[in-house]
Amino acid sequence: MGGLPPSVAPPMAGIATSDADWGNSFMQDQLQQAADHRKGIMITAFGGMMLTIDIPLLRLSQSDAWSALTIRSTLTFLAALIAWCVIRFVFKRQIPLIPGKAGLLVVSLYSLASIAFLLAVFNTTTANLVFILAFNPMFSALLAWWLVGEKPKPQTFATMLVMLFGVLLIVSDGIKAGNLAGNLYALLASLILASAITFSRKARTDMGFAPLLGALVPAIVGFTMVGGVSGLVVETPVWLVLNGLIVIPISFWCLATGPRYISGPEVAMFYLLETILAPIWVWMIFAEAPTMIGLIGGAIIITALVGHSVWRLLEHRRAVRTLAPRHPV
Repeated sequence: MGGLPPSVAPPMAGIATSDADWGNSFMQDQLQQAADHRKGIMITAFGGMMLTIDIPLLRLSQSDAWSALTIRSTLTFLAALIAWCVIRFVFKRQIPLIPGKAGLLVVSLYSLASIAFLLAVFNTTTANLVFILAFNPMFSALLAWWLVGEKPKPQTFATMLVMLFGVLLIVSDGIKAGNLAGNLYALLASLILASAITFSRKARTDMGFAPLLGALVPAIVGFTMVGGVSGLVVETPVWLVLNGLIVIPISFWCLATGPRYISGPEVAMFYLLETILAPIWVWMIFAEAPTMIGLIGGAIIITALVGHSVWRLLEHRRAVRTLAPRHPV
């Protein structure tokens, strides 16, 4: 007597248990998202840093555009095949070289971007090249909004505008007009690269080998343009070997893996590390000193990039704290 019927208590207990399980599951999801975002930031930042020495190595090789394209792309493709064989047969991990139709599309885009980039390197000034490549995040944000439905937050747009302002400062004090064709190549490379990042994000699968396999087509095109091995012009091939076997494979794998964990515009921002650091490496190697305004512009870019990344991490943590289940006292 005087108590709830036995039929009432179990459902109430079941509801409480269900709410607690849902809350715990939701909190775990938020924690996993934050961990994935941190992982994506670290992987992509490392790839972006390695990519900053790409242009200096190309210049050190003292080769022409088609020779550099042939050697670098061939070595990158070979490095990709060796790495895949080691992962597949030594570590027994099943990683597809080309993950379906989406992978084939991404490989094709990286192939075209590589050709356009190399042609831009040898047909326009470095300042013009890095300035035009800075449009990559804007292209990525717009393509992600259109193709993936990822509407960038106002903070992301604001960060991109700040970074573009920094780039404008870098090239504002005395930029010389480059070859028109080279500028168009750079613009085309930026757009194609942003497309590759966006489709990688949309596929949500492992695209780490996509840019590396995409080196096959540029290698064939370059080999055809130079007219065979006898047509290769390289004064110091060791730099191209270093670039093709180590720098490009590692940096492109990291940058192609990033879209699994972070948004396309965020990945594109790490490509902008080349905008500020490549001129510094050129200054150290070739004694082409950057100006004070250039250094200020670079500081703005790096500050905006770090600030945006920190904001995203704090946003994830706030979401976890706010939505975590609270137990009654």
